[in-house]
Amino acid sequence: MTRKLTRAVRVGKLTLGGGHDILIQSMLNTPAHDIDAGVDQALRLQAAGCQIVRAAIPDKEAIALVAAVREKADMPFVADIHFDYRLAIEAVAAGADKIRLNPGNIGGQERVRAVVRACREREVPIRIGVNSGSCEAQFLERYSGPTPQALAESALYHVSLIEACDYDRIVLSAKSSDVARTIECYRILSERCDYPLHLGVTEAGTRRMGILKSAVGIGSLLCDGIGDTIRVSLTDDPVEEIAAAKDILRACGLWRTGVNVVSCPTCGRTRVSLIPLAQAVEKAVEGIGKRLTVAVMGCAVNGPGEAREADLGVACGDGCGLLFMRGEIVRKVPEAEILPALLAAIEEFEPDEEG
Repeated sequence: MTRKLTRAVRVGKLTLGGGHDILIQSMLNTPAHDIDAGVDQALRLQAAGCQIVRAAIPDKEAIALVAAVREKADMPFVADIHFDYRLAIEAVAAGADKIRLNPGNIGGQERVRAVVRACREREVPIRIGVNSGSCEAQFLERYSGPTPQALAESALYHVSLIEACDYDRIVLSAKSSDVARTIECYRILSERCDYPLHLGVTEAGTRRMGILKSAVGIGSLLCDGIGDTIRVSLTDDPVEEIAAAKDILRACGLWRTGVNVVSCPTCGRTRVSLIPLAQAVEKAVEGIGKRLTVAVMGCAVNGPGEAREADLGVACGDGCGLLFMRGEIVRKVPEAEILPALLAAIEEFEPDEEG
């Protein structure tokens, strides 16, 4: 796919947009004043693969979280600010790498200018975050509700407030809990501006439906070439968001490391216990960093033919399996030896340089 080229915006040591890799974000859900718990969760998120972490800063006492997380975790910190512009200024002074706010809810253009001055001094970007619940009445009335057009207009209005301060270190998000509305809104924004876009479906729900909604919403946009960073929002341990984000990127062909397992759903031709075999393979390759595709197929019909894009895999027969590599059959093994033989082949396989 061809990704839309957006502006490059530095966030700490990382770069959003400009053709750089899509970055994975999450947000702390520990109490804002429990600094130790926040740091611990940030470290768990980092270990899971989170690249940017955000936390709510509801008052002055929570400012201590900024420095504490940045001291222990090696990833950019985003301070999530609402209403009190002074908290944004203090968070920047404390070392926040990015500020997330709605310029329209902090009390007038002079306060917006004050925040922008603080951000400009330290080259801190501002992520404008709009969602269905924060869309201004004027846009709701104009478009008869929180439609994609209303959300997009709201987001671009907030952009104009920052641009009026002669500042363009901007990242943009406009989310809805409605998946189709979210997709359409981001498509509008992608057409109308070139700022990096932070993708997500807000209030997506608990783990099962939250991942499904995020996969459809975020994945559709990624396949359109839209998006520079993603956050999967789950009512769950935020560490779960990281695994889901990686899986979405991998499904869209945008994750550069790790094994992609493809497997058939089985049918009446299947003569081995394929479901537990595929599950065992998927579990076994979780920590492998090689970038390759492994196929686990139930019969000769779904073997090297349908899985020709796989680097290696197995096509199972009646109590046996045909191991294949780069589309060519290597050898036949009995069912009991399929898993160890396939894992050994994965261990030995050297991906091509371009892979």
